[in-house]
Amino acid sequence: MSRRPRIRAAGAVVLRGDGDDTEVLIIHRPRYDDWSLPKGKGKVDELPPQTAVREVLEETATTVRLGLRLPTIRYHLSKGDKSVEYWRAEEVSAQNFTPNAEVDKACWVGIDKAMRRITYADERRVLSAALLKPRTTPLILVRHAKAMLRKNWSGPDQERRLTGRGRHQAEELAQLLGAYGVTDLVSSSSTRCVQTLAPYGRQQGIEVRTTDVLTEEEGTVRPSEVSDYVADLLQSITRPTAICGHRPVLPAMFEGLDLPARPMVVGEAIVLHRDDDGTVVEVEVHKPTA
Repeated sequence: MSRRPRIRAAGAVVLRGDGDDTEVLIIHRPRYDDWSLPKGKGKVDELPPQTAVREVLEETATTVRLGLRLPTIRYHLSKGDKSVEYWRAEEVSAQNFTPNAEVDKACWVGIDKAMRRITYADERRVLSAALLKPRTTPLILVRHAKAMLRKNWSGPDQERRLTGRGRHQAEELAQLLGAYGVTDLVSSSSTRCVQTLAPYGRQQGIEVRTTDVLTEEEGTVRPSEVSDYVADLLQSITRPTAICGHRPVLPAMFEGLDLPARPMVVGEAIVLHRDDDGTVVEVEVHKPTA
C-alpha cells in the first residue's frame, strides 16, 4: 500500500484557443528562477479541486473552471513525500496580474514555446497529457448533506432539514461546485436536498430547480422515471450542472447515468465529465472532509 503524501498540492493546465493557436498559462518564480504550471499546497479541509482553482487565481489573477483530471506528479522532499494533482482547465475571467515575491510573471504562451520554457520535464508531460484530453461538460451527482434524524423530526419528512454538520458540508460543497464552474442546479424538492445546493446558489445567484421525481416518496416507487429523468439531463446539458438526490433513489440515478451503483456518504459528489458526443469519458469522486 502506497503512503499518503505528507505534502499535498494541486494545480492546473489552463488552456485557451484551438489547434495551432492553443496557448497555456505559465508562471515564473523568482525564488527558483523557474517556469512552471500554476500550483500550490492545499489548506486544511480543502479538497484538491478547490486548491487548484485557488492557486491559479492567487498566482495568475485568473479564474478558471476545471475539466478532466491529469496525471499526478509525486516526488520526495526533505520534509517528506509530496504530490501535485492537476486538472485541465479553461479561463473564466481574468484580472490584472500584479507581480509579487512569489510569482513575478504570468503569461500565455504557445505550446511549442511552453514546451521549451517550462523547467521541469514532469510538468511538460502533464501539459502533453492535457493537450490529448477533450473539452468536457461536468454533471455532478450529489447525495444531500447530513440531515436531522427522522426520530428527531416531527414534521413532514420532505421538510426535514440539515444539521449543523450538514450545513458545513453544504458550504464545502459550494467551493467544489465553483471549481467546476457549475451554472445550473437541479434537486429533489425535499428541503434537505435543496439546502445542500442552496449555499452555492446564493453565492452565484442561481435558482435551484426542483423536481418531485427525485424525492424519496416519488423516486422509490417510480425508479424508471428517475432513471429516464437523469439520463435525459446528462444528454441535454450544455453547461456545468449539479443534481442532488437521496440514498434510496441513488440506484435509479446511477442507472440513468449508466454507472454501476455504489454507496455514497452524505455530502459526497461524483463528477461525470461528458464530451461533445454525449459520452462520459471520466468519473471523479470527492468525499466531504466534514
